[in-house]
Amino acid sequence: MNQRPIAITPGEPAGIGPDLITELAQSRDTQDWVVIADPDLLERSARRLGKSVRLQTVSAEAFSPALPGRLRVMPVTLRHPETPGHLNPDNAAYVLETLRQAVNGCLNGLFSALVTGPVHKGIINDAGIPFSGHTEFLAQHCGAAQPVMMLAANHLRVALATTHLPLSQVSAHINAEKLFTILRILHKDLQDRFGIACPRILVCGLNPHAGEHGHLGREEIDIIAPTIESLRVEGLNIVGPLPADTLFTPRHLKQADAVLAMYHDQGLPVLKHVGFGKAVNITLGLPIIRTSVDHGTALDLAGSGRANTGSLSAAIEMASQLGLSSTAR
Repeated sequence: MNQRPIAITPGEPAGIGPDLITELAQSRDTQDWVVIADPDLLERSARRLGKSVRLQTVSAEAFSPALPGRLRVMPVTLRHPETPGHLNPDNAAYVLETLRQAVNGCLNGLFSALVTGPVHKGIINDAGIPFSGHTEFLAQHCGAAQPVMMLAANHLRVALATTHLPLSQVSAHINAEKLFTILRILHKDLQDRFGIACPRILVCGLNPHAGEHGHLGREEIDIIAPTIESLRVEGLNIVGPLPADTLFTPRHLKQADAVLAMYHDQGLPVLKHVGFGKAVNITLGLPIIRTSVDHGTALDLAGSGRANTGSLSAAIEMASQLGLSSTAR
């Protein structure tokens, strides 16, 4: 067990996040958890699922070890009681406040890591709050210039050069400076957080067939390949740009510690096919450890008892492992 607990945020209160926590708490030791949430939300979730949850309220100022059989909660009050499956923009500020308190606790050394449940980006924006995702929000709050989103499932790790962008905007956001930064962060965090001495990274091209020697686009020739070559001179073990449709085959992947995809739906469909429901979202480039589930709010499953806890369980396990390895260093 970590000496410091893991902070967990349930995410969107009308989604499955609260259910996943109360369900998983029935079968796991929760002594190293602190849930940042409205206690009444967790109790209502447990009742809907026919479960029971015994809560222990703590705060940053009055922080105590977990009592036997109790789940520690740092309270943040919902503005309106949730209705499972029905989004309410009035609760958007609550969702972000849980994240702020969790991040502050990590930065202040209260927590060893942060595990986040799924949020609904649309309803936060509908509330008039600009929000493009957890990754960007956490980076801003931590003062990190360039976060890197990476998902892991089984032995496959896929990082993204761009995250939540319309496809029409992806090319404009692929530039040498950004790729230099992302690949250096990916290399360093694979070394520091995952203990891989000389990580081998495969890089996807942006265009079909990695541009087909410029006939299907020049981003590979003008930006991606020169960046990779410069980083090789620095000593990084990077291969590419490779066509994405052949990179994601066993022959290539068995030699890779991670893959850098150029955009969200280039890399993540493959990873989720391999391990959906058990994959973990990990944010690199932050001064804190953050993991998350690999799925969304699943509003249609909220309150039903049919949500799968596999990804949350994997995210908590990954956070614990990364926290222990960080402590060991």
